[in-house]
Amino acid sequence: MFSMATYRRRRQSLSSPKPLVAFLLIASFGILFAGCSPKEEEPQPEEFTFTAEDVARFKELSNKAEAGLDSLNDEGGPRLHLEEDKDVPVLDMSMVKKYSSIRSGPAATGENLYRITNEFLNVRSAPKVTADSVDRLDQGDIVELLEFIDAAWAHIKLPNDRDGYVAQRYIAKLTSESALAEEKEKFKDRYFVDFGFLNVRKAADTHSEKLGELQGQSFVNVLSKDDVWARIPFEGKEGYVAVEYLSPFLPNFLVRQEKFTFPVLIYRASQKGVVNSLPKHIDALKQSGLRLITMRQFKDLLTQQEERDIRMEPGTVALAITGIKPENIEEISDVLRASAVKGTLFLETQHLGINGITQKQVLTLLANGHDLQSAGHTGDDLRSLTNAQVELELKQSRKILEEYTGRGVFAISYPMGGVNARVMKLAEESGYLVGVGSGQERSFNREQLLRIPAFAISPSASAEEILGLVKGEE
Repeated sequence: MFSMATYRRRRQSLSSPKPLVAFLLIASFGILFAGCSPKEEEPQPEEFTFTAEDVARFKELSNKAEAGLDSLNDEGGPRLHLEEDKDVPVLDMSMVKKYSSIRSGPAATGENLYRITNEFLNVRSAPKVTADSVDRLDQGDIVELLEFIDAAWAHIKLPNDRDGYVAQRYIAKLTSESALAEEKEKFKDRYFVDFGFLNVRKAADTHSEKLGELQGQSFVNVLSKDDVWARIPFEGKEGYVAVEYLSPFLPNFLVRQEKFTFPVLIYRASQKGVVNSLPKHIDALKQSGLRLITMRQFKDLLTQQEERDIRMEPGTVALAITGIKPENIEEISDVLRASAVKGTLFLETQHLGINGITQKQVLTLLANGHDLQSAGHTGDDLRSLTNAQVELELKQSRKILEEYTGRGVFAISYPMGGVNARVMKLAEESGYLVGVGSGQERSFNREQLLRIPAFAISPSASAEEILGLVKGEE
């Protein structure tokens, strides 16, 4: 038998903001009793769901534990229950693979390694669109180039000693900024026929004897050229082609920013004095010409970097707030509105509900341009929990926020700044792109995106001290 105090704590930890009725109860017991974590040797699943046996067990436990209680939890949200006509909810995990690709660091760059840049890419048995498809690659997948057949097709290596052909324009060479010039040098003086076909003449004259023709997109080795004609080797001889139908060949290059100087400032709203100090700090940052962005804007930058070479602007700072509760959310909202800045608010989802932080308040924050991300469900230090409990905290809070906001949740602020390799791995498997912990560093590498250091700002800190942290001044 449960004590009333124990039971009320359990009810609070399982609170939900709206009739997502099956998820939290299913998640609470399904993870803890059924062990739903995917095995490491298995492919990453696209969904987080439960078996019929799990559901049967949840119903049994629900009948024993929830009998006789009222329909609302302590925050005013709906009490969890199972309904026969409801489908088992799932948590979208489709971005896990893409996020992992975004976080990949220098190890992903190497000789002849290319990344798929299109949403998907068919691998053909021959270098033509009518050839059979032998495989399908997804955006972010990395393949080894065997050779460029021509300017249109690339011959690639596939797992299990297989190979195939893909459209050249949908792959990009992964390279570092320092190695870019060297990579381009490899393709110096390589040209291709930028027309349907190109006649090869015996002499540099349009009336000269035709030796043959080159197909469109085929490579041409230019021996010499002027403004009109290029001398090329052709079938054991030499011939001439019109320069206007030749174009230099370069593959696509993906130069990825590996290091970010991106100070993250975290304020805990529940600390006394935050409401008074925050406007002063914001004003000092703005007056110094610093650019304040949200974590969602940072995510947008990371996504764009998968398609082209784009860098974070110098002097960019993230403003984040945790410890948000029903009693302080209006004050925080007012401060941010008065300061004319957009911030990232990391919410503990246990505080969402009719008598807590309401959906109206959440939607108002979104309408004002703020970014809402997860701080877990209960606020417990994830390092002290079991794997199943950590997984529940991460997935439960993400699911609730996504249901509440109608937007994807991709960032976690680890409660108390606590993170280790185990927690970081579980955050990755739970569908998060970035994670924010505690630290005193302004810069971090791409491989640290699930462990971004953040300055915990004291309300007593002066504006000069904040600027010193951001600018790296002693």
